[in-house]
Amino acid sequence: MSTRTAFLKGHGTENDFVIVPDPDNTVDLPPAVVAALCDRRAGIGGDGLLHVVRSAAHPEARAMAPEAEWFMDYRNGDGSIAEMCGNGVRVFARYLQHAGLVAEGDLAVATRGGVKRVHLAKDGDVTVGMGRARLPEGDVTVRVGEREWPARNVNMGNPHAVAFVDDLAHAGTLASAPAHAPAAAYPDGVNVEFVVDRGPRHVALRVHERGSGETRSCGTGACAVAVAAARRDGTDPAVVGTPVTYTVDVPGGRLVITEHPDGEIEMTGPAVIVAEGEIDPAWLENAQG
Repeated sequence: MSTRTAFLKGHGTENDFVIVPDPDNTVDLPPAVVAALCDRRAGIGGDGLLHVVRSAAHPEARAMAPEAEWFMDYRNGDGSIAEMCGNGVRVFARYLQHAGLVAEGDLAVATRGGVKRVHLAKDGDVTVGMGRARLPEGDVTVRVGEREWPARNVNMGNPHAVAFVDDLAHAGTLASAPAHAPAAAYPDGVNVEFVVDRGPRHVALRVHERGSGETRSCGTGACAVAVAAARRDGTDPAVVGTPVTYTVDVPGGRLVITEHPDGEIEMTGPAVIVAEGEIDPAWLENAQG
């Protein structure tokens, strides 16, 4: 690593991230370093890390470079790699604008879940085209303590189990991952959303994100919840023929999710850059072990 490594801190509905700008992909970020940076007591603190790299400079993103100049190399708080992070994409786009690398309006961001279309609005909100949901077949259940619920299996480029419950408190502390069955449904782990109704097309959730624990918000999770709610409520846009919008309250704020008849999903919400600085070289060297 270079002796001077810049970082920023940002959040989207309080889903917070360490941001490491690295256009030429020269910063080595092994899992132990990412976990140390995301540590809330001994590091900078975050639910995850956004490694900002030009697509052409990253082997996983070079094929997307003609469509998207920038690649969101996203890592979970424990250092593991994730396919996508909806709140992360909004904060990633806000960083690019903050750094003067993109302007207000439309842009494309490369992710492991494909190229995402983003719109930076004048009012500060960021809208992300999240692609289409996949709904794998088969029954799934999730369990916390003695309580068990049926769940909807929704894949938003990463896996989700959506359970509708009577009370969000029934999810417990979410200090550890809720149990799920069958294990084969989620061979690489799963994000679990617990959902209650707040009103017509208005729900609230709590979420345990694999690799991060309970977080204040999950963008892909909010999309998965809206899709599951639409199917439960008989408002599948492909069936009714018009876009369907759900308001999704998360512990850190509010997201608005719209699914179109062709299956494309858009997520709108805030994204904020909080601070920026430099990582101490001695601390970084020690974190590498």
